[in-house]
Amino acid sequence: MKAFRIEKLVILLTVLLILPSCATNPVTGKRQFVMMSERQEIQMGAEYDPQIIGVFGEYEHEALLAFIEEKGTEMGKISHRPDLEYHFRILDTPVVNAFAVPGGYIYFTRGILAHFNSEAELIGVLGHEMGHITARHSVSRQSRQQLAQLLLAGGMIAFEEFREYGAYAMAGMQLLFLKYSRDDERESDALGVEYATKIGYDSEKFAQFFSLLESMELASEQAGVPTLLSTHPNPGDRFNTVTRMSREWKDSLDRTEWKVNRESYLEMIDGMVYGEDPRQGYVEENTFYHPEEEIYFSFPSGWKLENSPLQVTVSPEDGEALMIFTFSDGPTLEEAARKTLRRLDLEVEEEMEKSVNGIPVFATHSTQISQNQQTGEEQTISVLSYFYDVSGTYYEFHGLSLQQHFESYLPRFEESMNHFDKLTDRARIDVSPQRIRIREVARDGTLAEALRHFGVREGELQEYAFLNNMGLNDRVEAGDLIKTVTDDTR
Repeated sequence: MKAFRIEKLVILLTVLLILPSCATNPVTGKRQFVMMSERQEIQMGAEYDPQIIGVFGEYEHEALLAFIEEKGTEMGKISHRPDLEYHFRILDTPVVNAFAVPGGYIYFTRGILAHFNSEAELIGVLGHEMGHITARHSVSRQSRQQLAQLLLAGGMIAFEEFREYGAYAMAGMQLLFLKYSRDDERESDALGVEYATKIGYDSEKFAQFFSLLESMELASEQAGVPTLLSTHPNPGDRFNTVTRMSREWKDSLDRTEWKVNRESYLEMIDGMVYGEDPRQGYVEENTFYHPEEEIYFSFPSGWKLENSPLQVTVSPEDGEALMIFTFSDGPTLEEAARKTLRRLDLEVEEEMEKSVNGIPVFATHSTQISQNQQTGEEQTISVLSYFYDVSGTYYEFHGLSLQQHFESYLPRFEESMNHFDKLTDRARIDVSPQRIRIREVARDGTLAEALRHFGVREGELQEYAFLNNMGLNDRVEAGDLIKTVTDDTR
C-alpha cells in the first residue's frame, strides 16, 4: 500500500518515444521498427520491475523460484538473445497469468503456478514469455503507441494529478498489458516450443495447458491484469498448432526421452496459497479488515474496493469520487502529513488535530487546480485527508472529487474515516488462506470419487477438476497424485 511516484517513468518513456529507429529482430533477422536501444529496453524493464512488485506483491516460495530461475537461465542461454540477463518473479495474486516486460523480466502469478500440473507445462509457458522478449514484441508494440495514450492510462482523466493513486492506473503499467497481435502470439508459441524442447521438456504439455484455459473460460480481466485468454488467441486452435510444432521439434532432435516431471512439480507446490489471501486484507459487509496491520475501516455500500500492497482504493460506480488508504511516512505525524500534501501539490484550506477512536489524527481539507485532459478546461479537485498515528505507524486516508461534487460525497468520506480503528478481534486477525494440498489417490476410480474421498464438497468438484486439468469422470489409479485445497480460512 505504499504510495509511489511515476514521473521518472513517464519522463523515461517520453524520451524513448521521441526518435524512431529500426533494428534487426534477433529471431527473424529482419528489420524491425523500434524506438529504443537494447540498453534503453533493459533500463525500462528495471524501471517497471519494482512497480509491478509494488502493485501485486511478491510471493515467497524459495524452492519454486529457484527452479524457475535455474530453468529460465538455462533456457535463456539457448534462446535468440543468450547474452541478455533474465529476471524471474512470482507475483502474489490469484489471477491466472504470466507475462513479460522489456529487458528480460518474466512474471508468473501464483494463480497460474497453482494450475500447472507438471514442470513441462510451466517450462512451455516460460518459453512462450521468453519468446516475447527475444522477438522484442513488447518493444515493437510500445513503439507504435501514441504518447498521448501514455498520459491517459487508467481512465482517471478527471484526476490526472492523482494518477499514482488510481487502482492500477499507472501510465507505464498500462503499456505492459498491450494485446499482442496474432502473429506475435504465434511466433511466441513457436519459440516456446523450440526453447522448451531444446532443454529437454515435452512441449506437448504446453499445448495441453490451453485446454485448461479454454475450460476455465478466463476471458474477462481480473485484478488489473488481463488473463491469458484475454491477451491470447483461441486456445483450441493453438492446441493443435502447438502439438504439431512440438512433435516436429522432438523428431528433429537427437533425444528419445522428454521430461514432464508431474510428481516433482506437484510436490513443489504443495502448501502454496490458493485464491485470495485474507491476511493481506479482506472485506465483509462493507468493512475492510487488514489482519497483518491489525486495522479496519468501513466504506459506503455499493462502492468498489480494490486492495493491493501499495494501497486500498474505494470508488462509486459513477467514478466521480475516490477514496485512497495507504501508508504515510515521516518523523512525526504532522510532518508525514505535510510531506504528502507537498508531494501532491495540494493547497491546504483548513487543518485540525483530532482523535478518532482514541487514535491521534491530523486532518486537512485541501484543493488543487488541474486541467481536464479531455476538454483542456481548468477544474478544482477537493480533498479531505486524515492522517492517523497508530502506535507510531502512520496511515493516510484521502477522499477526493471535483469541487462541484465534493459536498455530496463529504459525509461518506467522513463516515469511513471516522470508522477507522485498531483491529483487536482475534477471530478476524487469526485468518488463514486456502492452500494447495497434494494427496495420493487411495484406490482406482474416477477423479470425482477420489475428490469425494478427500472431503471435497459437491459444489467444488468442478473447480478441483479444473485445478487438476482433468474431467470428473477421468480415471485415476491408486498412488496417483492429485491437487486438493485445504480450507483453513475463518
